[in-house]
Amino acid sequence: MAVAVAHGAEAAELRRAWHRSGQRRRLVSLLLVAPLFLYVLLTFMLPIGLVLYRAFENPELIEAFPETASTLSGWDGGEGLPPDPVFATFARELADAPKRATAEAARRLNYEISGFRTLISSSARKIDSIEPAEPSAMRDALIELDARWGEPAYWHAMKRATPSYTPYYILAAVDLRQDDRGDVVQAPEDQRTYVDILLRTLRIAAVVTLVCLLLGFPLANLMANASGPFAVVLMIAVMLPFWTSLLARTSAWIVLLQKEGLVNSLLAWLGLIQAPLELIFNTTGLYIVMVHMMLPFMVLPLYATMKGIPPHFMKASASLGAHPLRGFLHVYLPMTLPGVGAGALLTFIVTVGYYITPSLVASASDQMVGYFIAFFANTTINWGMASALGMVLLACVVVLYLIAARMVGIRQLAGLK
Repeated sequence: MAVAVAHGAEAAELRRAWHRSGQRRRLVSLLLVAPLFLYVLLTFMLPIGLVLYRAFENPELIEAFPETASTLSGWDGGEGLPPDPVFATFARELADAPKRATAEAARRLNYEISGFRTLISSSARKIDSIEPAEPSAMRDALIELDARWGEPAYWHAMKRATPSYTPYYILAAVDLRQDDRGDVVQAPEDQRTYVDILLRTLRIAAVVTLVCLLLGFPLANLMANASGPFAVVLMIAVMLPFWTSLLARTSAWIVLLQKEGLVNSLLAWLGLIQAPLELIFNTTGLYIVMVHMMLPFMVLPLYATMKGIPPHFMKASASLGAHPLRGFLHVYLPMTLPGVGAGALLTFIVTVGYYITPSLVASASDQMVGYFIAFFANTTINWGMASALGMVLLACVVVLYLIAARMVGIRQLAGLK
């Protein structure tokens, strides 16, 4: 009995020692991956979280007119004007609000109705001329100041802008809006632009990806099967664009493709054209330059996959009587699908987010979503709209990734199978 108890105590002690050892191993593993986790958190997760927050943030009206926002939130938004206390509260806050806060609120309201900025700024300059009066008289005083204060549409727009968070930017990024009753409806036809821009961006990225695949597949195959010195030359040729500034490469293409450039001069010298071709600042120039920029992103994953395919597989299929084309379609091509999927996905994702190259070589009608994100972020300082367009673009990329993972497989896309 005593021996059994001793053995039981030793087993319990061994289990505790094993548990302590496992805890130490887990702690060491956690410490080893902590820098990577922190890097991903700071450079990926945090920026995406901030972009998502900016896409819904709506502080302008609350900061400038907090009491007006509170009273408007209690208004049912009927077809008529809001109650008299709303007019009185707004007139008092408009007179006392700091100029910077008023300007920010006017800019936000101008997104709802064009001309609202002018209405706010002109009313702020004239508000001191209104004598203090009862709330019932303040309505008439504001309307006398500017007749637009008597139009319910402006007060409905202010009511929509009062919450701390708003779906306005996300809806606007897909050509939708909220009407006076709060229902989501399509934007007016003359304001529907962003869906067309998004579809154009996806179309350009798809065409560039397809052309890069058609050009990159034989090039990667040649690199994988070439002899040593020639393979090195091909690898340098593919990697060379990465060693050159993006702006310099784009500018070089402008020089090459312009009417008096090298390409048109060569075609004219060969007698192939009578007049210079329009090869730049249009869709043709955009595709040419973008394919050149994106081709390495397609070639390198294909090359890495093809380099790992044993060459005797094709020889074995030939020895079994398969035609080279059949051997390629049934043996070689399926084994290159991980590289095809990874290269196509990488090329497409990088292309949809490009900004500098399209803005320099494309026409105004060929600009992509990245151009408008930069426009709202740098020119109009509309962080909400820039973030919303970025989130829509990110959602499209995620959907594309899920489709690719469904068709090809996540492990194959990651090169694990």
